[in-house]
Amino acid sequence: MDIPINTEGGSRVILELIYSLKVRDVMTRKLVTASADTGMREVQQLMRDNGITGIPIVERTRLLGIVSIGDLLKALDQGQMAEPAASHMSASVVTLEEEMPLTFAISYLNRYEFRRFPVLDKTGSLAGIITASDIIKTLLVEMNREVERLEATIAHPQTIDPAASPGLDPGSAGTPEEIVLSLSFPTRQYDFDGAGKASAEFKKALKQLGIEASIVRRAAIASYELELNQVIHSTGGVMEYILRGGRITIVARDQGPGIADVQAALTEGFSTANNWIRSLGFGAGLGLPNAKRSGDDFSIDSAPGRGTTVCVTLNYAAGP
Repeated sequence: MDIPINTEGGSRVILELIYSLKVRDVMTRKLVTASADTGMREVQQLMRDNGITGIPIVERTRLLGIVSIGDLLKALDQGQMAEPAASHMSASVVTLEEEMPLTFAISYLNRYEFRRFPVLDKTGSLAGIITASDIIKTLLVEMNREVERLEATIAHPQTIDPAASPGLDPGSAGTPEEIVLSLSFPTRQYDFDGAGKASAEFKKALKQLGIEASIVRRAAIASYELELNQVIHSTGGVMEYILRGGRITIVARDQGPGIADVQAALTEGFSTANNWIRSLGFGAGLGLPNAKRSGDDFSIDSAPGRGTTVCVTLNYAAGP
């Protein structure tokens, strides 16, 4: 069953839910397991009695493999139902970690032929199992909660003070005629499919304005590094771009956990990315140093609990 995650329009609420949930929020924790020496006939009975199509084979809490309905049918055809599960299980199992975002589980379900994935905790022990059905049921529940919240908001509207809204100070950008370019793009946590789109649009706009190629390259590097940092380390944010008076200003503002040691974060090789982020090829600890190196001016404001704002500026030769 394919679960699309790159859709438009009415699926916006679903997308927001998907990006806010983790695998642990969706997985089934009440597991039906068997040991390596459990007979295939008993495995068949466990599947039938529990209405499931796969049984994890474990040694205490360590995952050894999984017996699927396909493995069971093969053993049945070959008259090997008296043999132990270890002889018929699939030992090469693709697993997820419980702290992974739900987008990873959806991506795995779309990428692989497997209909279920064992979920491991931080110690590598089996913590749960996740299926497409688990995801759909959880999303339906969360969507109902969101509808109830929206209905409550409509019934009891709140007055919003415009001055309290986050974003660039309108007075800081000068009058509209002084602005050559003004762009803003939101970012989402762990949205690796969308990471880089804001920077690509920004780079395209700079080229269309005829900015010198070397400046465009430096600005694009700074933007991409800051955008990727938000995807990896924050809970979402915004990338803002302004061109005026011969200066390119890139502002990366997020609602993340903040940085405890800013000086350490500016050191090449320092990273707080976890193991599965590193396994994807990210989190090398070069983001902020590269962004700082690419700009003419660099500033960062961050503290635990209040997010991070990074500003990079580059000078360019303004046209007439």
